[in-house]
Amino acid sequence: MENNTQSLFAAQALESPCALAAALAPHAAAGHFDELRGRVSEGPAPVETAVPAQPVLRAAGSAAETAAPQPEAAATDDSLSPEWTRFFNFLGADGFYDLNHRTANLRRQIRDNGVTYNVYADANGPQRPWALDLFPMMVSAGDWAQIEAGIQQRARLLDRVMADIYGPQELLSKGLLPSALVHAHPGYLRGMQGVQPAGGTYLHIAAFDIAHGPDGRWSVVSQRTQAPSGLGYLLENRLTISLLFPEAFREMKVERLGASYKALVDGLKAMSPADGNEESRVVLLTPGPYNETYFEHAYLARFLGLTLVEGSDLLVRDDKLYLKTLRGLEPVHGLLKRLDDEFLDPLELRSDSTLGVPGLLQVIRAGNVLVVNTPGSAFLESSALLGFLPALSEHLLGETLALPSLATWWCGEQAVLQDVLGQLKNCVIKPTYPGSGMESVIGHTLSRRALDEWAGRIVRRGEDYTVQAYLPLPQTPTWQGERISPRSAMLRVFAVADGKGSWQVLPGGLARLAGKNENMSSMQHGGSSADVWVLGDASAAKAAAPRAEQPSPAWATAPLRHRPPVTSRAAENLFWLGRYTERAENSTRLAQITLQCLGGEDQTSQPLLAWLTSMAVGNALVLDTVPPATHARRVFERALIANLADTEQAASVGFNLRALKSAASAVRERLSQEQWHMIVRTEADFFQRCAIFSSVGQSQSQSQGGQGQSQSSQYLLEYSSVEALRALESASGFLSAMTGAQTDRMTRDDGWRLLSVGRLIERLNTLAGALARGFETGSVFEEGGFNAMVALFDSTITFHAQYQQRRDIPALLDLLVLDRDNPRSLGWVVQTLRGRLAKLAGSAPGDMPELAMELPDPGSWALADLCAGMQSDDGDQGDEGDEDSRQHDGRLVQMLEQCCDAALDLSDTLSRRYFSHAASGSQSLGA
Repeated sequence: MENNTQSLFAAQALESPCALAAALAPHAAAGHFDELRGRVSEGPAPVETAVPAQPVLRAAGSAAETAAPQPEAAATDDSLSPEWTRFFNFLGADGFYDLNHRTANLRRQIRDNGVTYNVYADANGPQRPWALDLFPMMVSAGDWAQIEAGIQQRARLLDRVMADIYGPQELLSKGLLPSALVHAHPGYLRGMQGVQPAGGTYLHIAAFDIAHGPDGRWSVVSQRTQAPSGLGYLLENRLTISLLFPEAFREMKVERLGASYKALVDGLKAMSPADGNEESRVVLLTPGPYNETYFEHAYLARFLGLTLVEGSDLLVRDDKLYLKTLRGLEPVHGLLKRLDDEFLDPLELRSDSTLGVPGLLQVIRAGNVLVVNTPGSAFLESSALLGFLPALSEHLLGETLALPSLATWWCGEQAVLQDVLGQLKNCVIKPTYPGSGMESVIGHTLSRRALDEWAGRIVRRGEDYTVQAYLPLPQTPTWQGERISPRSAMLRVFAVADGKGSWQVLPGGLARLAGKNENMSSMQHGGSSADVWVLGDASAAKAAAPRAEQPSPAWATAPLRHRPPVTSRAAENLFWLGRYTERAENSTRLAQITLQCLGGEDQTSQPLLAWLTSMAVGNALVLDTVPPATHARRVFERALIANLADTEQAASVGFNLRALKSAASAVRERLSQEQWHMIVRTEADFFQRCAIFSSVGQSQSQSQGGQGQSQSSQYLLEYSSVEALRALESASGFLSAMTGAQTDRMTRDDGWRLLSVGRLIERLNTLAGALARGFETGSVFEEGGFNAMVALFDSTITFHAQYQQRRDIPALLDLLVLDRDNPRSLGWVVQTLRGRLAKLAGSAPGDMPELAMELPDPGSWALADLCAGMQSDDGDQGDEGDEDSRQHDGRLVQMLEQCCDAALDLSDTLSRRYFSHAASGSQSLGA
């Protein structure tokens, strides 16, 4: 990669990496805390321009030489904070030349891992790659000690507040908390009043947005308790950035994250209401693949070892929650939810919700499930609550808040209202309650007239508004490709419960960065993120005793094997993932064979053209309104090429690839990153290649119709055909790799068996149907049709190796129907399908389950019976007009059609038995 950063450095020799970083980095904007330099910035920020070219850089020394801070750098006004000094010294002067290359690697890894986030403000589409900056955000050990103590205290406080509000409500009766902030808040759930949650803890995960103020002190700006996001994204950030700066990460003793996640899961299982005789089952509830943070849900489920479920995967029976699995209904004891409370139960909350579980609140009230967090915590997220927390802390904990909140005033109190109106220009106006559609308004960005209008709104409906002191967000260094640029940042930290009344603060967090010249960080509006490095204490004592890193001897010496259940929804998506993978392979191969035959030596063979037409229409490669290849070969060819990437009218190759991706996205937690990347890349590559020729083929098809072609249009058609074959060849290679991943990279559980069954059902139906059409049209009796049939079965090499140049029907049927060693033969497919069904049904060895009995028995097939009547006694093929020959030909076709019918019937039976639990009980709710 070309090194563009050499033009950035000053002409004079820079003696240290820190001096080089300071030369590349302008100061933070005036009034903002400068994270790079560790102090508030004074004066206007310099214009971001590249430093003049022609650098004279001294070669970087050893790690030992570069690790020591440079005294001359520390003495200048441009000196960096100790944390950033250490970071850039480990990077070394030569490391600056490599930053663009590291950035490219970062973006490639984000893309390959499929890390996405739904950006509502993006008009070009809902999905985009996750935005992650190259530089981490640094938090010193001293700062973290203060943050950790303050966040733990606040987690305890919020849990106590919620326990009181849904219990005795002393805070309301004593006037310590206005009733309007609770009872008028849509997040307060009256159905939860008086409910004691399972395990005795209301909050298990709480997120706090904090920031450095201009005075260098950390303050809490907001808090999230319903379903705080970020726990998965920050893990991905950590794994990505630590690999890009391994030496700095290791030597700066960055705190690890894994122990906190383990403590969370262990705490949930310990507090769940599972009986002593059964293992606690905790699942992660997601709104589904269309949610903006679905990647995180799948990522977290895989990392925590939880089953990812949607609302349709769960149901209520006798005040208990159950998971629909292939083995029946299995009890659920813990639910880590990632959707807002209002969608949880359509019976008691939003009746139009399709994301929740009918009767879930009833199960919670019965104490039979632990829900994280307990429904009804949304009122704690109101910004207005921050102004009351200092007094609540004194009352409930007898403690002063260790980590202060940003000054906040609720305008529902008249005394506060009068004081606030004159300060609006220096404050931020926020909605008190969610759902108003209002976004935060920064006072100093408003005109005098606009400020007066806002003052009028506040006077009329003061309880709807909360005013918060304006905080110029701290600015952290980011790498912008040619320079170090300061960006406003907000740090989100997480407290997780590791037991009743006990919380850990995850040592790190998610830094959310605002865009250039912006002071509001929002991922939903296109902001970016950064990893957060909490630097460990260098003392030997702490290094020798890392927190919660050593496993307990009980489970270290006696490991328990946990096989997660396969939900019915996941099983159905895996089943269709298999079917669409096989269908994509078959349609790709059929399209290749069709295009090759239409331009090959046998393009005038009427039986072959009839077979190709029948197969193309039957497999939706072309519409049934297109003239058949026997009548208008070129029109048929143009239509096939134009439909390859059509996902609206024809279910051709592009449609199958897109459906494959859709099925895979619903089970991402079960797929490796490499497998998911392969699926995404296959679809993108195919549509990109088709964009070159699809419009040409379509326009030619519309303009030429069935008429003769000019020399120019003939050239364009030939060009399109060649490019189409290249696109199909590329897709075929990707699909082969995909098949290999499904075969060799997935655990052989019931989910994989259903994926395999789906593939085999599709293969049996397609190949048996193709062979039947081959005999019906007579194409197999001609050389071109014979070769095309063998190619469709992907058995050309095997056929030539076993039968050389023979072109007789017995050899064809022996290889494509009877050969149990050929994975493309019907006999192998049925035999393997029966074996998969036996294991899926849990049959004893040697027993054949009822499902498998619906399939034909390949052991009863005999070559003599299959070939009866097709050849006369002298070895010549029988006369097509002979009645006996037609009778025996009809029996063969009938057998092949029975295979097709059996495959489709089996698909319906599997759907009824494993994907729907309508017969699991007579009622959905307990009395």
